Amino acid sequence: MNAKQLRVTKPTESELEKIERKPIYLVLDNVLDTYNIGSIFRLADAVAAREVILCGGTERPPSSRIHKAAVGTEEWVPWRYFDTAREAIVELRRVSHELCVIAIEQDPRSTKILSFKLQISNLQPVALVLGHETEGISKEVLDMADVIVEIPMYGVNKSLNVHVAAAVVVYKILEGM
Repeated sequence: MNAKQLRVTKPTESELEKIERKPIYLVLDNVLDTYNIGSIFRLADAVAAREVILCGGTERPPSSRIHKAAVGTEEWVPWRYFDTAREAIVELRRVSHELCVIAIEQDPRSTKILSFKLQISNLQPVALVLGHETEGISKEVLDMADVIVEIPMYGVNKSLNVHVAAAVVVYKILEGM
């Protein structure tokens, strides 16, 4: 469907069940910009992610601002809410002990995305954690990550929009699946 069709079309249960989802979870740790949130839904749809997990102060659908950026994909992508990203990761790990948690953050422990190689099976679940636009991912959640990846910045700006960083890393993950 094109963006115009997506904005006005609600999926049926049957249509949702037919979508073959990849074991990718996008965990938003207090992401506040509704443009980023909507764009994450759009990315999740593009890669057939299993779920978007909204945490903390992250706004949730229904929201006209999220809907505008998501072009309706928030209706097609499963999502749920947790009070904290820590709780979300604990729950994901309870369900799957093989879960690989990848945080996108500038941190002394981070691996540059250009040298990042992830060897996982098509069945191993991956949780990609994205943080607050200014504060980043909480330290507690960074400490829970199996790996922290960083996208190098060569200009004067020190960061990318959350949804852009997510797209870079999600497609890198798909390369390894």
